Amino acid sequence: MAFLPVPRSSVSDHVFAQLRDAIVSGRYRPDDPLPGERELAAAFAVNRHAVREALRRLQQLGLLRVSQGGATRVLDWREHAGLDLALSLAQSGDVLPVENLVRDMLEMRACIGVDAARLCAERADAALRGTVVRAVEEIAAYAPDLPRMDEANIALWRHVVNGSGNTAYLLAFNSLVAGAVAVGEVPPERRAAELLDVAGHRRLAEAIADGRGADAAREAHALLTAALPTPTTGPERECRA
Repeated sequence: MAFLPVPRSSVSDHVFAQLRDAIVSGRYRPDDPLPGERELAAAFAVNRHAVREALRRLQQLGLLRVSQGGATRVLDWREHAGLDLALSLAQSGDVLPVENLVRDMLEMRACIGVDAARLCAERADAALRGTVVRAVEEIAAYAPDLPRMDEANIALWRHVVNGSGNTAYLLAFNSLVAGAVAVGEVPPERRAAELLDVAGHRRLAEAIADGRGADAAREAHALLTAALPTPTTGPERECRA
């Protein structure tokens, strides 16, 4: 396939981005061999060092398997890639070529958020519980300005996830909110029912402040599934949002 020559600045970034997009879009299929470094360098009109650096980054994302002395082959990103791939795409203005991607992201957000709220209620110290209560009042103060409420909402959930004491949840949260929510921008208008539910946010904060984990999970579930087309009911389904 033909590649476009790239500018002299950040040549490795351009090589990386074009190869990444070719793999994720399916122009290269799983187990296809990539051209060799020399051939790629010629196609991109760059030196082999830039190609080698781009291939290293693609390998780290789980898109390539590089064999010493053998062919470099494409991996199936659905099996080998993680949230770093979504973040990489979001930073360049691209998204994964998957139907219902926004729905999928919101479902993951709900799954993490519901359990994080429960854990926060059970584990957070008094200072963090007070911070959560104040963060909800920040959301209320901005109503009905959805973009500003959205910013305050992200701050609230960062406190909740921090209070959960779960490092894996924190890293996933960072990926979800970085670069247009990592996998595709969700306009605040799509989440208006959630953001404008100030009473629901206050009930969540009260449950966390009182240490009532099950109630916190229930209130978080109601909030975080409001934007989903067919939300489930009951905190017992929390990880299927």
